[in-house]
Amino acid sequence: MNIILLGPPGAGKGTQAKRLETLYGFKQISTGDMLRAEVAAGSTIGNEAKAIMEKGQFVPDPIIIAMIENRIAQTDCARGFILDGFPRTESQAEALDTMLSHRNLTIDAVILLDVDEDELVERIASRRGEDGSRRPDDNPDVVRARLDVYRKQTAPILPYYEKAGRLLHVDGMKDVETVGRALDVLIGGGQKV
Repeated sequence: MNIILLGPPGAGKGTQAKRLETLYGFKQISTGDMLRAEVAAGSTIGNEAKAIMEKGQFVPDPIIIAMIENRIAQTDCARGFILDGFPRTESQAEALDTMLSHRNLTIDAVILLDVDEDELVERIASRRGEDGSRRPDDNPDVVRARLDVYRKQTAPILPYYEKAGRLLHVDGMKDVETVGRALDVLIGGGQKV
């Protein structure tokens, strides 16, 4: 099964994708994690992406599309995958559909984690990594900038999936377990919440 998790930054896409990966064996593909790994490695793409991400902006399409295309082609995605943080634009969604069709694959579920933006800013500003550190892009001003970019660039793809009858909604403001159970129902692995 191939799934796209959509929602603004901090909605819980990564947390839920990791949960689905563990439970169902789908491979999580997080563009954010991939980019952070490139930054940590000091690669050319990483250095370019670092300056863009620290301003709360999204990395350009050609960089992301190339990374995703290479990642989907890896054998650990053969059983299914969860895209977390991609696509962000209608052109990326179209490119994804085209790429998948060449591999005789489709997206089985497009799930939007609906959130309240004010509560989301508070949630992100207070989150910490396992080591207690904060990501540089988690300060409230950067979060608001990322939400603004999301509203302008990513939210407009929702009608693309809605029109195709593929967009499903989950209340992303609930606790992690409740959101997880709702996702299980949507992908056919759980009972109605």
